[in-house]
Amino acid sequence: MNQDSLVIAGKAYRSRLLVGTGKYKDFAQTRAAIDASGAEIVTVAIRRTNIGQEPGQPSLLEVLPPAQFTILPNTAGCYTADDAVRTLRLGRELLDGHALVKLEVLGDPQTLFPNMPETLKAAATLVKEGFQVMVYCADDPIQARMLEDIGCVAIMPLASLIGSGMGILNPWNLKLIIEQSKVPVLVDAGVGTASDAAIAMELGCDGVLMNTAIAGAQDPVLMAGAMKKAVEAGREAWRAGRMPKKYYAATPSSPSGGLIGHGKT
Repeated sequence: MNQDSLVIAGKAYRSRLLVGTGKYKDFAQTRAAIDASGAEIVTVAIRRTNIGQEPGQPSLLEVLPPAQFTILPNTAGCYTADDAVRTLRLGRELLDGHALVKLEVLGDPQTLFPNMPETLKAAATLVKEGFQVMVYCADDPIQARMLEDIGCVAIMPLASLIGSGMGILNPWNLKLIIEQSKVPVLVDAGVGTASDAAIAMELGCDGVLMNTAIAGAQDPVLMAGAMKKAVEAGREAWRAGRMPKKYYAATPSSPSGGLIGHGKT
């Protein structure tokens, strides 16, 4: 295990960037972007992408084989707990008993903001059924703690609305969630560009999940590479510990000894 691996549900991953598989022009571009991102975990919307539920049709698993990637089925498009649970049961069946899943229960089709009462309800059911639940949620520290208490293996608060590209709108709430959580915290939704991903990591997030920020870029493959570097740089900056912010610099960065007027005469 790498000294700084991302560990989710007992499994270690080198990459802290998780990526979605929707909105690309074709499967070839999907694979090229994911390769450039270095991601090992890829999310798949069971309701929108064929992974075997449509026999005879092209399957994403032919392009992203489970032997090479951890496939993370998700419940994009679900608006009730019951719907989300049914969808992930189907995903587990299609992936031969695969337990790691991403839960999202949406509140409305315009904002795609999470419906937290239904999310909590679905999470409780799924955990009881043996699923390892990574959960998309509001940036609410209290509800994040409730999801962790239920048994979710990763908490995934939004940075801003899904697909908005607005970046991190409330870093203070994210910090509160990070400080209290004993499971990985990953920003999910709202990342627009590489600096957003770096900021999330500098705050202390364990990882970042994104789709539109890469797939919606003018050059998705190039952006995927940029996101890989941003996540790595942000993680290293967090580990290094940034200098304290100051209103003004009272201490020069270079030694003053030997300068005219400062040395011994």
